[in-house]
Amino acid sequence: MVYLVDDEDVVRDALAWLLRSRRLLSEGFASAAAFEAMLDERLGSGVGSAEQPPDWPTAPSCLLLDVRMPGTSGLVLFERLIERGLVAAMPVIFLTGHGDVPTAVAAVKRGAFDFVEKPFADNALVDRIEQALQASLGALQQRSARSLLASRLAELSDRERDVMELVIDGRQNKQIADALNISVRTVEVHRSRVFEKMDVRSAVELSNLVRPHLQQDADGPR
Repeated sequence: MVYLVDDEDVVRDALAWLLRSRRLLSEGFASAAAFEAMLDERLGSGVGSAEQPPDWPTAPSCLLLDVRMPGTSGLVLFERLIERGLVAAMPVIFLTGHGDVPTAVAAVKRGAFDFVEKPFADNALVDRIEQALQASLGALQQRSARSLLASRLAELSDRERDVMELVIDGRQNKQIADALNISVRTVEVHRSRVFEKMDVRSAVELSNLVRPHLQQDADGPR
């Protein structure tokens, strides 16, 4: 889905027609306020934040956003989307007039996907939209993988998690047993259950899967 936020009806209509010609769905909004009202309705209580992005969108999406609009500007809306953790799953492409280019460049440095000057070349714009949708797909896949990993970690008992962390640390079963003051046989049982619940076959695979998650928890929100 390509979301269009522009106060000019003729621009939204032209963009919608262009996207239909390339078999892309779109949804238009005449103001930032109208778009935010849609977000509030679809997100419900899952408002989201930069540290805890919401579970929406659920399909590849991007936003074509006019820089200058009556009321809330595109730049203010963009900052709010950053705060809600939405710009990874819904990349933003700014539509700018010539005088807004420096502002748009600054927005790209803040995380916008790109900017396109009006009047725009149809094919070039749609090419960038399709690239933004691919970036959105990648972000959604990463979000799904993180969610799956979190659900698997939640299935571990406290003792299984203790064993897992020592396995990731490179400890052998005897060393883990000594560290936790349990038998080697008990370590073997817990280790087997960890591998089963995490759906891995080796300590290396477990480490590659879990270590980034544990590191992120240790670092905390940035």
